[in-house]
Amino acid sequence: ASSAFMGVGVRSNVGASSVPRGTSTALAVGAFRPMKTPSRKFSRMKLFAPNEVVAKSRCWYFRSQLDELKKACGQILSCKEIFEKHPDGIKNFGIWLRYNSRSGTHKMYKEYRETTLTNAVGRMYAEMASRHRARFSSIEIIRTAVVPADKVRRVNTLQFINSSIKCPLPHRVQRASSKKYATTFRARRPTTYH
Repeated sequence: ASSAFMGVGVRSNVGASSVPRGTSTALAVGAFRPMKTPSRKFSRMKLFAPNEVVAKSRCWYFRSQLDELKKACGQILSCKEIFEKHPDGIKNFGIWLRYNSRSGTHKMYKEYRETTLTNAVGRMYAEMASRHRARFSSIEIIRTAVVPADKVRRVNTLQFINSSIKCPLPHRVQRASSKKYATTFRARRPTTYH
């Protein structure tokens, strides 16, 4: 894989690295090959894949279904990794997907609270593998969106949408400010609650 598609936050330059949970967000731009007519049809597709090779492969797979475009008649102009504009705040992500199980094809909607869409999709792939035994190749993401707090549906996500939510720290141990003040034994028992 090329260095233009390296994982987020990974400082390795060996081979095709991946982001946490193995997925990255890619933007692939494809078009019909230039023929005698000058007008060309361009298309963009957002994909989730571990590296550039898989992203291009998934692009051809979906393009052949949506546009009836095959490799002989088209080309991928660019395939690059895209990043979240604001990865510092937590958001509610909704993911609409379709997957093939042992018994048939099913559609599903899932919600996750994450800082980036890539992490939410990674969690979705992990959950689908554990709960439904669905492989990466059998899952198709139909749509993703940032869901506002008043539109959240799932109970697991709703429990965190509360302005008065508290996360107490019941056992805080005071540490010495430097090594010279640290002792193994002390005359007084430490107070761990505040």
